[in-house]
Amino acid sequence: MAEQGRETKQPLTFRVQPAALRRLRHHAEELGVSQTSLAERYLEEGLRRDVHPLVYFRDGAGGRRAAVIGTRLDVWQVVDTVKNSDGQADAAATYLEIPRASVYASLRYYAEYADEIDHWTKRAAGVAEREQSLS
Repeated sequence: MAEQGRETKQPLTFRVQPAALRRLRHHAEELGVSQTSLAERYLEEGLRRDVHPLVYFRDGAGGRRAAVIGTRLDVWQVVDTVKNSDGQADAAATYLEIPRASVYASLRYYAEYADEIDHWTKRAAGVAEREQSLS
């Protein structure tokens, strides 16, 4: 996921089961991040998944990003395909060979997190341009 806004973070205090806290600490150590940042990531992603159940989050070379469940596609790829299909979601679904519901789910996610998805689209375009200039 692209970095969240620069608002001042607010404190949040709550109790968790000891086993969950142990797993959080252990996983944070494995990833080399603070348990606070990992808990914040889980909270943010969980809230997003509740609203956008066909979207999940995965790590990649460029960082963590939104992807479409049941496909190997990132949300930005689906949105970019819709844009390149003159805004025709059904045409994009046919081209990508994915259910229309997955395309519409990507568009709903984009409507809420356009800056994040536009960031990934621009990154991918920059990588493609650099690769093309090397050939």
